[in-house]
Amino acid sequence: MTAGSPTAADEAFQITILQGVSRTFALTIPVLPASLSRSVGNAYLLCRIADTIEDDAGLTFPEKQRYSEWFNEVVQARGDAQDFGQTLAAKLAPHATAAERELVLHTDQVIRITHALAPPQQQALARCVRVMTDGMLFYQGQETLDGLADQAAMDRYCYYVAGVVGEMLTELFCHHCPELQPSRQHLLRLGVSFGQALQMTNILKDIWEDRARGACWLPRSVFEPRGLRLSNLRPGEGGSAFADGLHDLLAVAHGHIRNALDYTLMIPSRETGIRKFCLWALGMAVLTLRRINDNPLFVGGQDVKISRRSVKATILLTSLGARSDLAVRGLFGLAAIGLPQVDVPATDPLYIEGMESRHRC
Repeated sequence: MTAGSPTAADEAFQITILQGVSRTFALTIPVLPASLSRSVGNAYLLCRIADTIEDDAGLTFPEKQRYSEWFNEVVQARGDAQDFGQTLAAKLAPHATAAERELVLHTDQVIRITHALAPPQQQALARCVRVMTDGMLFYQGQETLDGLADQAAMDRYCYYVAGVVGEMLTELFCHHCPELQPSRQHLLRLGVSFGQALQMTNILKDIWEDRARGACWLPRSVFEPRGLRLSNLRPGEGGSAFADGLHDLLAVAHGHIRNALDYTLMIPSRETGIRKFCLWALGMAVLTLRRINDNPLFVGGQDVKISRRSVKATILLTSLGARSDLAVRGLFGLAAIGLPQVDVPATDPLYIEGMESRHRC
């Protein structure tokens, strides 16, 4: 167990380590209202610890299962956080960054904040970690260059690693802003799209980096009818057939972004911090998709990475227009000019089938 209330040192550590493990979220989380910034920051760190377990090349599959289960017990106040952190940190492979190692080593400081959150917040975080670790373990060992079977399989993968985070954020937003409660179910479904929009953007941007480590998260059903075998592709290859397949996936990602924009505009306009948190992420995703659309035969993530100037412009413009639904829609309409789009239903099969009840902590 991790006894005691969080100290000033714990709070300071959470803020500092967040900057070390994520430049993007270290930028967006502080714009949230103070209570949300604390809970969302804590949630990100919990997810990052889970992700560190899954990514570590030095851990065997049984070890990953054991540490994931131990971590879930720690999050649910049934395990010793300090013992967990010290044991896992000593096992991490050399490729783990110094910040990741420090985060894991000081799991107890993060967990003290987790257990000081309001019960509904704790429940949302615990469920997210449980579903995420279950999904990561399910996909462990399935990474191949053959890709996933179809769009449904890609959706399922995105749900486990990002859609569930969208659900968790929704629960935290609804707790912070009770007037959202009547719209909670619809927001949860849109929240899955929010997570998938960002995850699909990352998958498309990181195609070739993922391949270099032996993984491909693209759906075969999109490329095989065009005569392409994903396992045989190399950066810059595939010609118009590959570009056409990427075009289809860009359309789906754009559809999810449109759902995520609807999600954001359901947040009361006075909650500018929450709106900016969402809009900054979505704005950068749209611009990244635009870069990919303009250069579908790119050979690495750096080729389609948006500039710092674009990031600053996104932050400035969305911040200025955050209170106005009309302004926000106008900005995103301009940013998305030329992007393909298909309508994506604001539902997720895993959620509809009762995933939340099977994993409720």
